[in-house]
Amino acid sequence: MSDLFSNLALGADVAFTWSALFYCFLGVVLGMIVGVLPGIGPLPAIAMLLPVTFYISPTEAIIMLAGIYYGGQYGASTASILLNLPGTPPAAVTCLDGYPMAKQGRAGVALFITAIASLVGSMFGIILVGTLAPVLAHFALEFGAAEYFSLILFALIGTAAIGGDSFPRSVSMVALGLLLGIVGQDITSGQFRFTFGIPGIADGLSLVAVAMGIFGVSEVMASAHKERDTHSENFSFRSMLPTREDVRRSWPAMGRGSVFGAICGVLPGAGASMAVFIAYAFEKRISKTPEIFGKGAIEGVTAPEAANNATAQSAFIPTLTLGVPGDAVMAVMLGALMIHGINPGPNLITEQPSMFWGLVVSFLIGNFILVILNIPLVGIWVRLLKIPYSVLFPVILALICIGVYSINYAVFDIFLVIAFGLVGYGMKMLHFPPAPLLLGFILSPMLEENFRRAMLLSRGNWMTFLNQPISAVFVVASGLLILLPVYTWWRGRGKKAGTLLP
Repeated sequence: MSDLFSNLALGADVAFTWSALFYCFLGVVLGMIVGVLPGIGPLPAIAMLLPVTFYISPTEAIIMLAGIYYGGQYGASTASILLNLPGTPPAAVTCLDGYPMAKQGRAGVALFITAIASLVGSMFGIILVGTLAPVLAHFALEFGAAEYFSLILFALIGTAAIGGDSFPRSVSMVALGLLLGIVGQDITSGQFRFTFGIPGIADGLSLVAVAMGIFGVSEVMASAHKERDTHSENFSFRSMLPTREDVRRSWPAMGRGSVFGAICGVLPGAGASMAVFIAYAFEKRISKTPEIFGKGAIEGVTAPEAANNATAQSAFIPTLTLGVPGDAVMAVMLGALMIHGINPGPNLITEQPSMFWGLVVSFLIGNFILVILNIPLVGIWVRLLKIPYSVLFPVILALICIGVYSINYAVFDIFLVIAFGLVGYGMKMLHFPPAPLLLGFILSPMLEENFRRAMLLSRGNWMTFLNQPISAVFVVASGLLILLPVYTWWRGRGKKAGTLLP
């Protein structure tokens, strides 16, 4: 316990400097803005701001990017409640009961209780990061090449099996991401692979260009033809205060949602989308009045929001201590650290203690900033939603082009981001999930490197992945994840066949 307090004191020395406070504030405010804007979310914002982080210290960079991430989780609920427009995929669950509350004239209550639930979930996740991450890092010191390969394989298969509606589509996107990740020089021989004689990709495809194209440009293209509901509400502080009955029903739901969110955040491949659906389904299952869900049940707002924000914090545990991101946003975070020459893994906490504990303390600061800002700025968020697409989207595209060009000052990178934007738009039209592709792209070099190393150490013996106990656990878990959608399909087929019997 004394070590924890001394580490937090070390983190406070870093997080309470003026520069760290500025970037923390900037990150959470930008995160709130992009979270409120429908369909954008924190991932494109993080990708666009990656070039900015090249000119600041790694600690300040990760503090700002993390602020955008969990700030976006806060902001997404605002559009969901007011206009039934989820800013991020997990916020879609908040629409189910948040928007009906707004139509009942209780939008203020929904926004207020959402801010509290988000804070509760975030605090629970932060406690886990501060206590569980060092333990997990110590455990990960036992990891070798075989264990890392099996863990990364588990994360990729978990993303495909859990993170998407269609397992074959998700698997195909993971495979495509793995192929894109090996473009460039071979890590062992130095030979060029899949470059087709193009000098611009000799060193591999740009992470920023891929992320900006697939998520940023494609979102603009997909949303340009959509119309928005311009309905708005007038708020007063009194109208936002929940009743005693609201509070009584909300607190247990917040606690349960925080637990589900923290668990899904730690598990690679689970993510916030899985957490919020589990939290919502569980609350509906145990409720004595399940019929009110979907009609303005306050538990249907607080449980998913607590789960969403608990996931946002606890997702840093496997990313920082194992170097394995659980979702696309964490994959970009991992890439940002690598760009700065920092390799996330078991030794990160001991080699970079000021950065790690400074980040943990910045979580506390950033979440309290969000609570202080979230409610008073509701009116501003509503006005941002009214910005015409004809003004908003050109600004976003200009920022994307400036950001990707500023990395290598190469016009080719702009064409690259346009190309991936078209690919991302086509994926959306065909309902292929983009997140597994980006996760496969980020983890591809690590997967290949550890596979080759494990095979060299074992002299080509494939059983090395099963002879090591930790590796064997992840291999077996990966196999079970593959069988899960197969079992679900077979069970559904059996039920369908049963209905056809006389």
